[in-house]
Order: sequence, then structure tokens, then C-alpha cells
Amino acid sequence: MDGRSRRGRRRLALRTVLRSGLTTACLLGAYAVVPLDEPFTVASGLVLIGALVAVAVVVAWQARAIVRDPAPRLRAVEALATSAVLFLVAFSASYCLMGNGTPAGFSEPLTHVDALYYTMTVFSSVGFGDIVPVSRAARVLTTVQMAGDLVFLGLAARIFLEAMRRGVERRGEG
Repeated sequence: MDGRSRRGRRRLALRTVLRSGLTTACLLGAYAVVPLDEPFTVASGLVLIGALVAVAVVVAWQARAIVRDPAPRLRAVEALATSAVLFLVAFSASYCLMGNGTPAGFSEPLTHVDALYYTMTVFSSVGFGDIVPVSRAARVLTTVQMAGDLVFLGLAARIFLEAMRRGVERRGEG
């Protein structure tokens, strides 16, 4: 491998990291400024379902992009990062709304940061227990996220790995 191609690969990797970071920052920034001080309603549930459908569309779109990308391995990493953040922000917004409901769905009212923290503890299966769902609806939503976490990780990883494999074959690297 010559120095020029090594520099090009480093530049491509840096661009991928920066793009992933910028996408994450934009999604988290949008989440932070959206007013989520209303209670969770049926409309909120429909918005969550819409957001999860959007995640599925993004995963499908990213899979197609991975196959066509000149660096399918890097694109797969970026796709997983972007999709995961979108998935987590959707649940965080729902928890934030539910934490402000009357009666509150959780052991304490949830700010944007608290809801994101709770989402991450559920996603990582750490579950510290400092914030707990107390209403039936909050427990159902948490259970949905737990199941969704498993499906998302398994399905998205499989889709992205297969797309990466096809992209590598397409380039003749494999």
C-alpha cells in the first residue's frame, strides 16, 4: 500500500467519523430544542410509530448506499451509528413526554437529559434503577423499547453486514 492510498483511506475514515459526529450532533440538537413538556398521548404514540418506520426507511436506504459506496465498511459503521441515534432519540422523546404526564409515568419527572439517560440505560441493559417506570403505559413503552433494541441491533447489524459484504464483492476486494 503506497503512502497516497494510505492518506486517502485516513482522509475517508476521518470524513466518516466527522459526518457521523455531525449527524449525531444535529439529531441530539434537534431533540434538545423540541418542546417536550406535554403529556404522552395517542398522537405521541403515533409519532413514535412514525419515527420507528422512519428508522426502518433509513436502514433500508443506508443498506443501498453501503452497497454502492466506494468504502462499504466505513459506510456500514456510519449507517449503524446514524440509525442507532435516530432510534434512541425517538424513544427518548417518548419517555420525556410520558415523564411529564399526569400522573407521571416514571418515578420522577424527566427532562430531555433524564429521558436520554433512561433510554441509554434500557438500550445498554444496564438498568441502574434510579429512574423506573411506574405507570402501566410507561412499563409497556419500556418493554417495547427492550424488544425493539434486540430487533434493531440484530436486524440492522445483519442488514448492514450483508450490504457491506455485497459492496466489498462489488468492488472486487473480497
